[in-house]
Amino acid sequence: MPDNVNQRVLVLFAHPSQARSEVNMPLYMDACRVPGVTAVDLYSEYPTFNIDIDKEQQRLLEHDVVLFQFPLYWYSTPSILKEWQDLVLEYGFAYGHDGHALKDKLFLCALSAGGQADAYQTDGYNHFTIRQLLQPLEQMANLTGMRYLPPLALFGSRTAKEEDRISRHRSRYKRLLEALVAGNIDYAIAASLPKINQYWPDSQEDC
Repeated sequence: MPDNVNQRVLVLFAHPSQARSEVNMPLYMDACRVPGVTAVDLYSEYPTFNIDIDKEQQRLLEHDVVLFQFPLYWYSTPSILKEWQDLVLEYGFAYGHDGHALKDKLFLCALSAGGQADAYQTDGYNHFTIRQLLQPLEQMANLTGMRYLPPLALFGSRTAKEEDRISRHRSRYKRLLEALVAGNIDYAIAASLPKINQYWPDSQEDC
């Protein structure tokens, strides 16, 4: 492990239409270059959804932070991330009697959403905040003993390129990954935020 790495970060990336990706593919490529981060493209590794359970469980054991990176599809993850959860997070490994393999690891999501931020409010078009929509994942973290952090979110991703917002978000994502690797995230502060975008007061909140 390099000297500047305190925590090993596992990024599980899922995008079923990568040729059309303007946000998530650049973010994934950035994650691949951060020391201390293991970035896995699940659709590339498992094109037939034949997930290697033993390999994925070993990956989890070898890392301190688990991060799902994906575009929001129908208010949830792309299907391969659900398949990954169903197969890999087994009773006796991730939960249940003697199922403590993930205890105290950090878990969070980095996602993009096509709709604007004001659509993800209780009085907005989608009726729920992004944190409310992610509650199944938050409960997954709770059940498996992981510590949940709010998501890094980019809203309005359909227009982010023409509005020149992607480069700032890529910088924000890289800063987050580097902080996770260095163990420089104050969990109590971060966990109380609606989005981890707001963790750094000097970061421009444009998402």
